[in-house]
Amino acid sequence: MTQEDILAILREVQHPGKGDKDIVELGMVYSIEPLADKTVVTLAFGKRRDPLAEYLIGAARAALNRHSVPGPEVRTIVVDERPANKPMELGKEMLSQVKHVIGIASGKGGVGKSTVAVNLAVALARQGYKVGLADADVYGPSVPTMTGTEGTMPMAEDIDGKQEIIPIEKYGVKWMSIGYFAGRDQALIWRGPMASTALKQLILQVKWGELDFLLVDMPPGTGDIHLSLMQDIGIEGAVVVTTPQNVALADVEKCVSMFRSEGINRPILGIVENMAWFTPAGHPDEKYFIFGNGGGAAMASSLGLELLAQIPLVQGIRESGDAGTPAALGSGPDAAAFLALATRIAGR
Repeated sequence: MTQEDILAILREVQHPGKGDKDIVELGMVYSIEPLADKTVVTLAFGKRRDPLAEYLIGAARAALNRHSVPGPEVRTIVVDERPANKPMELGKEMLSQVKHVIGIASGKGGVGKSTVAVNLAVALARQGYKVGLADADVYGPSVPTMTGTEGTMPMAEDIDGKQEIIPIEKYGVKWMSIGYFAGRDQALIWRGPMASTALKQLILQVKWGELDFLLVDMPPGTGDIHLSLMQDIGIEGAVVVTTPQNVALADVEKCVSMFRSEGINRPILGIVENMAWFTPAGHPDEKYFIFGNGGGAAMASSLGLELLAQIPLVQGIRESGDAGTPAALGSGPDAAAFLALATRIAGR
């Protein structure tokens, strides 16, 4: 069952002392964790214990049992004040016209994950698809710089009392990043729950419109934010980016294991080997395997995955990223590699 399914069930639990309003409407549902073998619902109560607290806990548990929710467990938390705009109130209405949500992930930082994500988005747009990209790397947002949209502030519309954020459009792609709302030198010092909440707003309150693909540039590694993306946003599959050297490949296994874990279980479309070889600009036919040769292919084979692309280490990729003009806009071997990757992703 999804969180929306469980929320619908909990709306059956009315508070007799609040004019028969339900616990969802009253903001008492603090969190929902639909795990593989159980479902944990946390209800929020103020410091002054609600005299009907035990009744509400029992009623919630009974409602979950009545609808055959697996392993229902109701917990409680004490809060000083329930926030007016809780993440649980964010639905997936803004994603209703999005056909595919794909995460771009990596086991470690520094492998060029964001570079691949941005250029894949541009390459898909060049092939006629409607594309959006959400920069979910909340600790190191780089999409504004790589797309030349730094310093741009997204507009917001008030629709029926609900704010909808309008994404930035450039190169035929709709972009959204936490970097648009923070200064270039402003460090985002957030704990996991705060980052997850901001991230959900960054995706679920954006007016994406009709899209063939919404790419999500995920933070490197594994953690709370990744779980939030899987459970609350509904990423349906992932592309894992790595470089050929052993220190990067060792982290690929952890990343793949996360997607294949019982509580997440999302398909992996394949592996992209970035910086596969160095090609001098004046000698486009030469290849120098600076970080090793064939590591990505060997890793993909050992994990039973497809090697989707090998992206060369070309000086133009770095220069175009710094200049805000993605390499996929060009006609060189780097652009050709990203266009081929886009074709394979769309085919999958």
